[in-house]
Amino acid sequence: MRRRTKAPAAPLPQREGIDPVRVRLPDGPEPLPGTVREYLVGRYGAAVGVARVEEMLREGRFVGADGRAVDGGEAFEPGRHLWFHRDFPAEERVPFEIGVVHRDERIVVADKPHFLATMPRGRHVTETLLARLRRELGLPELQSAHRLDRLTAGLVLCVVRPEDRGAYQTLFRDRGVRKEYEAVAPYDPAVALPVTVRSRIEKEHGVMAAREVPGEPNAESRVELVERRGGLARYRLVPVTGRTHQLRVHMDALGLPILHDPFYPVVREDGPEDFGRPLQLLARRMEFTDPLTGAERSFTSRLALSGLG
Repeated sequence: MRRRTKAPAAPLPQREGIDPVRVRLPDGPEPLPGTVREYLVGRYGAAVGVARVEEMLREGRFVGADGRAVDGGEAFEPGRHLWFHRDFPAEERVPFEIGVVHRDERIVVADKPHFLATMPRGRHVTETLLARLRRELGLPELQSAHRLDRLTAGLVLCVVRPEDRGAYQTLFRDRGVRKEYEAVAPYDPAVALPVTVRSRIEKEHGVMAAREVPGEPNAESRVELVERRGGLARYRLVPVTGRTHQLRVHMDALGLPILHDPFYPVVREDGPEDFGRPLQLLARRMEFTDPLTGAERSFTSRLALSGLG
């Protein structure tokens, strides 16, 4: 069995804070194409169209490890690496700035605004926290250690050096980070608080909303009342686990759906973003023991929810 060698460094710089795509020409076992063009057309033709792949080759968009453009007529070489920048989708700019709560040589703790995805994915690529911070801070190797839902605002921890990322990711994976959220939702005197909610939450691929189902609980959240103003209230939410949309699902299950939530209790039709009605959920505090220095770290968001006025 042939052992793969480490891929060479990308010969293309980032574009708009996004790394180039790396392609490794395979070495079997399926029949191998005769030229680079045949392989690229076979791999990407169905997704972007054969004509677009041909156009990208003519434009010199695909390059080898030496940075020179390939025209596609070269013989197919198993194991060879190519790079290219994919076409970015048209994106509306999220009209809110990113705050930097803390920055040192290892980490950046950012205040992510509502509506901004944490990292490039799907139709959100250049308008993401990671891409914008790379551009704004001049940190091309910056990576996020975890994800925060696109509609939720608040603290996100990013790692400056690639070699440190694993330690911080492990911290989040092993529940070594103590997190506290804030939400604005209806007030109901019939709901006894504080309360710990435990349930089983599942989310199907392609389905926007998660749901509670029978079975062994896999999600746990603590809900506390902070203050009440008329028919609304501010709540402190402390998740023990980190299931997708967990806090939103648990608040809805209590009959206290978070203000301006487009998924719970009812999924609204997809349409233009209403930047004037952000989901009233904020990742307020984050505390952990730094895995590399052993220091106790504590960060508080500088953002504020607007739901209570």
